[in-house]
Amino acid sequence: MNMPALRRKATSAVKPLATLLLSIATDPRRITALRSYPNYRAQYKKFRKLGGTITHRFPILTDYEAEAGSASGHYFHQDLLVASFIHDKNPIRHIDIGSRIDGFVAHVASFRKIEVMDIRALDNIGHPNISFFKANLMDEGCSQSAMTDSVSCLHAIEHFGLGRYGDPLDPNGHIQGFNNVIRMLKPGGTLYISFPIGRANEVHFNAHRVFHPRDVFGWAVDQDSIKLKRFDFVDDRGSLHRDVDVRAVEVEVSFGCGIYTFERLDV
Repeated sequence: MNMPALRRKATSAVKPLATLLLSIATDPRRITALRSYPNYRAQYKKFRKLGGTITHRFPILTDYEAEAGSASGHYFHQDLLVASFIHDKNPIRHIDIGSRIDGFVAHVASFRKIEVMDIRALDNIGHPNISFFKANLMDEGCSQSAMTDSVSCLHAIEHFGLGRYGDPLDPNGHIQGFNNVIRMLKPGGTLYISFPIGRANEVHFNAHRVFHPRDVFGWAVDQDSIKLKRFDFVDDRGSLHRDVDVRAVEVEVSFGCGIYTFERLDV
């Protein structure tokens, strides 16, 4: 074999490994995947021996021992749980504020119409059951009073006022946003809201806030305007705990997810 051919062969063998090492450099947790590289090489050779044609080498080594998927964590549980609540309650109008489009919003859009509000733009709505309008929920003029009987805001309010998504800085942005959301509800309407919970109030600037599980009860300007109907939470292991009395039980988590269902009262 001549020298240029040897160089091409060496480059062909080294390039996928170099790509793998680069991915490890950007995410050190993948270093354990290196032990699967010999298996990848053996399969590569066997596939070609069986007559398979390989056009590109793209080693994915983290899936050999991985489970089929993840059925735990904040988003998995909150999105399914609250979507099921909305399905069962079947409100006349449901508005979502800042929740994940390809998670919770998609779940709800599979069985009903949902309107989405976010401070960011959304150029491609993607489904006829989803409508969108851009709004800053810290601004009282962003919406009308008593405009809907159902609102959700999942894993979003902890970002209000931190500037991460182009929103104006406001240390009390979450409180301002919370009261504006309450104002949107008709008497008897329901608010589904979730956010990170922990042992104390914390601000991880500019990623998010973490709240003590009972801190939310002091956010409403008019304390008599809302009533907690239900509390669920996801613990540090990613497991869901259903219908917990948050006022009576100490929720021991470092970075959990509190899922609150409030009713707007007629005051």
